[in-house]
Amino acid sequence: MTPDSAMPALVTPAAEAALVVRLRAAGCVFAEDEAALLIEAARTAEELELMAGRRVHGEPLEGIVGWADFAGLRIAVDPGVFVPRRRSEVLVNEAVALVASGSSAGAVVVDLCCGTGAIGTAIAARVPDVELLAADIDPVEVACARRNIEPAGGTVFLGDLYDALPDAARGRVDVLVVNAPYVPTESIALMPPEARVHEPTVALDGGADGLDIQRRVAAGASAWLRPGGHLLIETSVRQAPLTAAIIADAGLVARIVHDDELEGTVVIGRAGLSGQTG
Repeated sequence: MTPDSAMPALVTPAAEAALVVRLRAAGCVFAEDEAALLIEAARTAEELELMAGRRVHGEPLEGIVGWADFAGLRIAVDPGVFVPRRRSEVLVNEAVALVASGSSAGAVVVDLCCGTGAIGTAIAARVPDVELLAADIDPVEVACARRNIEPAGGTVFLGDLYDALPDAARGRVDVLVVNAPYVPTESIALMPPEARVHEPTVALDGGADGLDIQRRVAAGASAWLRPGGHLLIETSVRQAPLTAAIIADAGLVARIVHDDELEGTVVIGRAGLSGQTG
């Protein structure tokens, strides 16, 4: 392409600089990077202005540009869904390690409370031969998850935790990964507006102590895990001992994993082998 036929820039350097100032004034810490992403995503100057206005008013960047960077992948993100956090990559790393250490091909992986399906999609990208199932109670999240998980060869179901899963998976799951909501109800009001206003409450609210959904997940896990299978639940550093106790009370052997770089914490429970407990 010759210089004469090159497409004109969407914005001038001065206009881009003004956008950076506008985003920074709205509290965007990485204003330069965000401005570049908005400019990349916009098709016209008018669309860029609309997108910038949405961001200035606190809407998550990922829902505006339509994707999130997660575990080296571009995960489709629709407006109003739970945006995948980098700390959840700990779930991916631990799940991949467990699948890789298994002796059988075609491991069954379930991404419960899947949101966008980012975790399951990232696992499938690293271990392509897994049988991937995912589920969420929110139909908006499920629609978004299908855009990510179905191209990876997985299937997404709508429903409440295990009720959503096909009965054929019962007792066959090698790795069950769960990013259930774990924010205590009273703490939601303290979250940044882009989460508490623009993300679904059902994806955030974990009940009075933040552990209500984790209790339900742990209580039902043994019926779905194969002997020696693993349950992985994301939690906070403060809640990790409580999450571990919940998993142990459900009959699994629990251990806590924390990644300082990702600032993520996961509790892993291992189901007993046939004829064993724990």
